[in-house]
Amino acid sequence: MPRHGKKFQSAAATIDRAQEYGPRDAVSQVKDAAFAKFDETVEIALNLGVDPRHADQIVRGTVVLPHGTGKKVRVLVLAQGDKAKEAEAAGADFVGVEYVPKIKEGWLDCDVIIATPDMMGQVGQLGRILGPRGLMPNPKSGTVTMDVAKAIGDVKAGKIEFRVDKTGNLHAPIGRVSFSVDQLFDNLNAFVEAVMRAKPSAAKGTYLRSATISSTMGPGVRVDTAVYR
Repeated sequence: MPRHGKKFQSAAATIDRAQEYGPRDAVSQVKDAAFAKFDETVEIALNLGVDPRHADQIVRGTVVLPHGTGKKVRVLVLAQGDKAKEAEAAGADFVGVEYVPKIKEGWLDCDVIIATPDMMGQVGQLGRILGPRGLMPNPKSGTVTMDVAKAIGDVKAGKIEFRVDKTGNLHAPIGRVSFSVDQLFDNLNAFVEAVMRAKPSAAKGTYLRSATISSTMGPGVRVDTAVYR
């Protein structure tokens, strides 16, 4: 039994797997090769020349994609008083201290959690639940802040977090197949440039080793990373 169906194999046949495509051509190839009946997510995978076992070689950060991810982001803000009212006015989907016990009981119907600093005593109790899911608010990513309106605006506009995994790989969504080539190209460049800026000083040798983009169901297309180095 073949590992991939006929549609995937037909799509893969349009791509030279040995070739590295320029960023704009790579995006175009991914769009042309997409075959699913739904609006697939376009994702990027980077392999970095770092050893994340060492704390000084962990690559992490945030970037606001110029054209967003194409996904409606559900935001929970853990705040009280005036800050809760500010969060509601700024368009948060869920607001309030009462979500702390709800999360303990298994509620996790959100994509991003923002908290005010005074809430971190309670939020800290949720670390075991939120940490593995990448939902734990963090000052470095701008999700622990008094400026909840700005944080909500950034997330809704397409702000994403990235963090290298233990094998030196980094994955992120950069849009949807329905996006134009220009939109995906802009998002791709914004993401890779943010990762380049996050290069640890302890990293030695080639930092950006490889980049591949693909749609949810489609084949991977290798990107020529020389333009970013």
